[in-house]
Amino acid sequence: MNVDQVLMQMRVMAAQAKGIQDVSQVEAKGGADFSDMLVKSINAVNESQQASGDLKKRFEMGDQSVNMVDVAVASEKAKIAYTAMSEVRNKLIKAYQDIMSMPV
Repeated sequence: MNVDQVLMQMRVMAAQAKGIQDVSQVEAKGGADFSDMLVKSINAVNESQQASGDLKKRFEMGDQSVNMVDVAVASEKAKIAYTAMSEVRNKLIKAYQDIMSMPV
């Protein structure tokens, strides 16, 4: 069995789990580009923090449609997303340092 075949099977199963019925799109695309995934995740964390800040501001201004629970949940989601992103960054830096310190 080839590694590429196993990876393709994993992609197809992941697509099916997400509810994508047209698996040919997954097969044609292949794997996702790492840099694109990284940029998307950073943007998602940024959007989460901005949404949290917006809710806080609206709550502080007295918007009746925003309650304290929504503000607290959004704030915690943004905090967790940022912490996870920081951990990924730390792991990437550690992996880079390990590779650079290997003798050639």
